[in-house]
Amino acid sequence: MPAPLAPPSPDRAAAPAGRLPAVVLMAGSCLPVLGAVLLAPVLPRMQDHFDGVPGSTALVPVVLTVPALALAVLAPFAGVIVDRLGRKRLLVVATVLYALFGTAPLWLDSLHAILVSRILVGVTEAAIMTACTTLIGDYYSGELRDRYLALQTMCASASATVFFVLGGVLGAADWRAPFWLYAVGLLIAPVMARVLPTPRAPEHDERPDARTARRPFPVRRMAGICLLTVFGAVVFYAVPVEMAYLLDDLGVESTGAIGAVTAVAGAATVLGSVVFTRLSPRGRRRLPTMFALCAAGFLLMGLADSLPLLIAGAVVNCLGTGMLLPSLVTRAMARLGFADRGRGMGLWTAAFFLGEFLCPLVLLAGKGAAGSLATAVALLGAATAVVAAALLSAVRRTPAPAGPPMDDR
Repeated sequence: MPAPLAPPSPDRAAAPAGRLPAVVLMAGSCLPVLGAVLLAPVLPRMQDHFDGVPGSTALVPVVLTVPALALAVLAPFAGVIVDRLGRKRLLVVATVLYALFGTAPLWLDSLHAILVSRILVGVTEAAIMTACTTLIGDYYSGELRDRYLALQTMCASASATVFFVLGGVLGAADWRAPFWLYAVGLLIAPVMARVLPTPRAPEHDERPDARTARRPFPVRRMAGICLLTVFGAVVFYAVPVEMAYLLDDLGVESTGAIGAVTAVAGAATVLGSVVFTRLSPRGRRRLPTMFALCAAGFLLMGLADSLPLLIAGAVVNCLGTGMLLPSLVTRAMARLGFADRGRGMGLWTAAFFLGEFLCPLVLLAGKGAAGSLATAVALLGAATAVVAAALLSAVRRTPAPAGPPMDDR
């Protein structure tokens, strides 16, 4: 029997006038994506530059991945700070620091110093992602909140493709050039400070004792969704991380073809996010269906012996992941009241980025055990199908809640 859900919290400060605050939060949510993909095209040139540094073969790729690991580790702490110091204040400060740490490699000559700066970027990304998601929960409610959380996913997915292309274009001039894009934080931070209203607690939380009383965080309520999110993130990142290798196994070596297929998969993810906004929030079988769709895509990819079949499997999978991510975050958000929202979304963000970090390791282990990456992807598809079946069984055993199922998402 699932843990009881938090009661609805009608926030007096919900839904600030106009769409500008939502636009600003979408822009802020894209900043952590910048760190994940921007440097991928220039890693070979960076490797050549630091070729004489001991251990550079391992250290240079870590420059790309270490912010995600730092984000996964530190997001829960960012959530605590969000609840104690305020969402807006932390977001503005973290965005300024993001720009400063992100551009630091433009002037650093030490590979180890660059690694330290990248860890600090991950710290700021943890604060930015947690604060942006928490503020969406503060400002909006119900179906409008769901739409904006889906839009957050859509913007992040679309921006990943844009940032990858920009990184390649700027990197053609010099491997350091892409780091200039981090300066965009200095442009966004003042807009955040001016446009975003300071959220207030709901009326029933504004009593002095409600603000100061120590009460336990609803760990049980969040544990299940966070564990499911770790697995969901592995599912979400499998295609972006492994598509180039799957194409190579089929004999496709053209970077143009690889880029085109990756773009098609990314477009399917965006489309899935759009579809999510059109789905009824009352559907109790939505999440099992999304996992089942992802599983079908993986199985097609694992069995593919031609490029069209591989692309078809990737599109099916990414349609599922485009709906899966906003479904997971809306389920997590629905379990949190105002006082717990920062900590709760910090835990959720940590779970998601932990899954991102684990994704290539899981598939690498599967490849070693199964003998090929395609078989490992098929095995991941089978595991995803099992998760979908387990969720469907749990839904059938649980009676439908009385009244509007606000949190049954």
